[in-house]
Amino acid sequence: MRRLLQLACSVSLVVSIACGGPGVPPGTPGGPPIVVRFTHVAADFTPKGQAARAFAEMVNERSEGRLEVQVFPSGQLFGDRDEIEALQANNVQFIAPSIGKLISFDPRFQIGDLPFLFSDNAAESRFWESEEGRTLLRLLESQDILGLTTWPNGMRQLMNRRGPIHTPADTNGLKMRIPSGGVLVDTLEAFGAGASVIPFTDVYTALQQGVVDGTIATFDNIEVEKYAEVLEYLTVANVNSLSYGVLVNKTFWDGLPADLRQILSDAMNEATALARTLATELDERAMASLTASIEVVELTLEERQLFVDASQEVWTKYRPILGQDLLDAAQRVNE
Repeated sequence: MRRLLQLACSVSLVVSIACGGPGVPPGTPGGPPIVVRFTHVAADFTPKGQAARAFAEMVNERSEGRLEVQVFPSGQLFGDRDEIEALQANNVQFIAPSIGKLISFDPRFQIGDLPFLFSDNAAESRFWESEEGRTLLRLLESQDILGLTTWPNGMRQLMNRRGPIHTPADTNGLKMRIPSGGVLVDTLEAFGAGASVIPFTDVYTALQQGVVDGTIATFDNIEVEKYAEVLEYLTVANVNSLSYGVLVNKTFWDGLPADLRQILSDAMNEATALARTLATELDERAMASLTASIEVVELTLEERQLFVDASQEVWTKYRPILGQDLLDAAQRVNE
């Protein structure tokens, strides 16, 4: 019971009397800090990890002891499957899951998974900053979640152990790891492959042991998770995009003094700019590194068009789910 009480006190804004303190509310000058937990599943040195750490450092310095942001990378507190519930319960205050993990709240969060929709990282970021993207994020507020922004992870590429992939026919019979179902399953099946949902932290082992033949992943994840140690072939296809939604518990956020919310907001804007810069730089470094260690196929325009054509049945299926207005907004940001 004592440990539970300590945990409750560390994450709430309740006057410190509940914790046996002198009666000075947390976050008040001269009082104890408001402890803010930020958990994510990526490694600390990834763009997401570095951005989260920079966010914490900025907030801790600028709040002058009134806020204490603690970052827990690599799923140390919660994994892919339970971090959203932990956020809703206010057991953590910030998380940064892939946008596709939010489809249980609204199927339109699958939009980033649609094949060959966004041209690059910057285009998807522009979409989530648009009125249509912001409106979609605001739907989470009914679930006590506030969507603050998005951080890019990059465009997804095809990687496998069997052989080079130049056309959809080259994927026939491959079993590929995906982070979640829905669009990604249908996309790989449209190409000719199968799909298996495996948590992010288990991917390397699944690839190493041959549970799956390959994965659809960003340069960030391929490089940082060292997939080139167990897979020999990479196809640069830019199939779809992966962005992280930076989410905060709404009750926690609304309960903060306005000046502390502003500190968090300003730091988040700066961390977002950093995350986007780092993601672009990592893509460039990873491409050079992978080319030197494994076989890399860069699709010709004609080869890429074969994948685009194969994915049209996926667009047909998901157009009524995503809505033409949302698709139009997404395509406009490519211009």
